[in-house]
Amino acid sequence: MNVNLYGCQGKWIMVDCGITFADPAYPGVDVILPDLGFIEERGDDLLGIVLTHGHEDHIGALPYLAEDLGVPLFASPFTAGLIAGKLEEEGNAARIELNIIEPGQEFALGPFGLRFVPVAHSIPEGSALLIETPYGRVFHTGDWKLDETPVLGSPADPEVIKAIGDAGVLALVCDSTNVFNPEPSGSEASVRDGLRDVVAAAKGRVLVTTFASNAARLKTLAEVAGDCGRTLCVAGRSLDRILKVARATGYLRDFPATVDFDEAMRLPPDKLLIVATGGQGEERAALGRIASGSHQISLGEGDTVIFSSKQIPGNEVAIGKIQNALAAKGVVMITDRQAHVHVSGHPGRPELATMYGWVRPQVLVPVHGEMRHLMEQARFGLTQGIPAALVQTDGDIIRLAPGKPTKVGNAPVGRLVLDGDVILPADGATINERRKLALNGQISVAVALRAGRLFGDPQIRVQGVPVEEDREPFIDEAVDAAASAARDGGRDREKTRESIRLAVRRVASRWTGKKPIVDVLLIEG
Repeated sequence: MNVNLYGCQGKWIMVDCGITFADPAYPGVDVILPDLGFIEERGDDLLGIVLTHGHEDHIGALPYLAEDLGVPLFASPFTAGLIAGKLEEEGNAARIELNIIEPGQEFALGPFGLRFVPVAHSIPEGSALLIETPYGRVFHTGDWKLDETPVLGSPADPEVIKAIGDAGVLALVCDSTNVFNPEPSGSEASVRDGLRDVVAAAKGRVLVTTFASNAARLKTLAEVAGDCGRTLCVAGRSLDRILKVARATGYLRDFPATVDFDEAMRLPPDKLLIVATGGQGEERAALGRIASGSHQISLGEGDTVIFSSKQIPGNEVAIGKIQNALAAKGVVMITDRQAHVHVSGHPGRPELATMYGWVRPQVLVPVHGEMRHLMEQARFGLTQGIPAALVQTDGDIIRLAPGKPTKVGNAPVGRLVLDGDVILPADGATINERRKLALNGQISVAVALRAGRLFGDPQIRVQGVPVEEDREPFIDEAVDAAASAARDGGRDREKTRESIRLAVRRVASRWTGKKPIVDVLLIEG
């Protein structure tokens, strides 16, 4: 959920505007958005949003938030193609200005001079951003790695980045994701041999799951399919979208023809290679549906699934659930622990050290990682000769210049949730109520009153309260408690309602040890 703000002379630019995905703490929610209240209050001074690359954690919030911000977007052709598709799906493409900036091209926004600097990453057209200001220059790496053979797109040019360093860099704002890796991340080209060996050894159907956005991996898999005499089948809307945009922007134009699901299942098992989404355990993605048996593609004894992706922290349980379902079908699974089937898109320590030597910043500002990653990169940068490092947390306002870089304040930060078609505060009334419902269940009580007196028996409905086979006796006792409270409530309707609510909840607490939400409807005749 990357959002970075740079301010100078009272004007601001935003670098990236991404999403993250929900966990069980947000029942019914899939997508979490950043709360941009700080910059919304300064909207007249926001000049534009600059996008470093097309991953969801960098562009995913644009369809929901960019229109309200009302500023132009700036992105490379491939990234712009992905953004345009998202805006069209949301129906606001015509109301948002999207500017295409070629890699290496310079442009300006107010006091900011900007230039996209190509870097390798696990998606085409990854870009670092050189930000020039009257007070110094910032080199914002975005997500990157060093890869001389990236399969698609342009690698980082050492001479270009060294020249940037020669001209002087105030701050290096740098990706920290892979700082604990003592080895280089490895080249995308090196994965081909590992994947080919695994696919060639497989006897039945082979399914490879990878990040949909890794267009280079799609090219590699197409080559592996050709080498192994297998026909390709692509399963997943996001894969279809990436292929469409890649072809439109000059990539993957030689990607072979694919077969649909029905044709795939008619092919001899040893002649099929499936590329599918869902390697992070998403239940509704293609692999999750295949594992659960709700997809046209089926796998079974003797088939192989290759996880050509890194397990993102936090997804272990979801991935394990799908792997267990596949194992029950007799499917063989291979991850990067068993074979060389994946390389990271982020820099290990040797690559970080190389970048430090090229850029030679006055100060290092680690970003993109958890606190342990940020602190470790700060320590590592200092050992490599960078004069200073400054670790910030979400909301910290840092003055880079003039003067010594230091924290000068805090901006309010937070999370929003996309709940259906509605954007809500992540910790607002709706989500908090839903958490309580998920934890404790809900009881509805309807009580009829005539002339202030109880008329008939209260009616009670229970949802999610752990009474199971004791439901009927529980309801009988809850009805008695509601009726007694109604008789004693007097003429004050709100007092009566609250007495009924508390009486029913006491019964529930005594029976279950939980305190469900109790809603009381008074009907007067």
